[in-house]
Amino acid sequence: MSEETTEYKTSKKSKNNENTINVRNKPSMSYVLAVVTQFQSTGSDEVVIKARGRTISRAVDVAEIIRNRFIKDVKIKDIKIGTESITNEEGRSTNVSSIEIFLSTKKKSK
Repeated sequence: MSEETTEYKTSKKSKNNENTINVRNKPSMSYVLAVVTQFQSTGSDEVVIKARGRTISRAVDVAEIIRNRFIKDVKIKDIKIGTESITNEEGRSTNVSSIEIFLSTKKKSK
């Protein structure tokens, strides 16, 4: 495992880990349910949707479904994109794109 891969795995254990939804290969509606549950049952005012590689489009779909169909007052607070270099067992290095979508129900105060 390369350092970049290790960095990603340890960064998932951040202080907001309970407010983070990691999008993988399940259907989009499974993640929509997870985000809505996170907002409503735990009282969180911010949820982060994370994805890498081919699941980035699914993460964007999840964010848009939530904003347009389920919780109308959710705003996209921030979007972070990046590229991680991952080295496999054979020594080949591959770049994998990543995205973090920060959803918030907080009203902006001036």
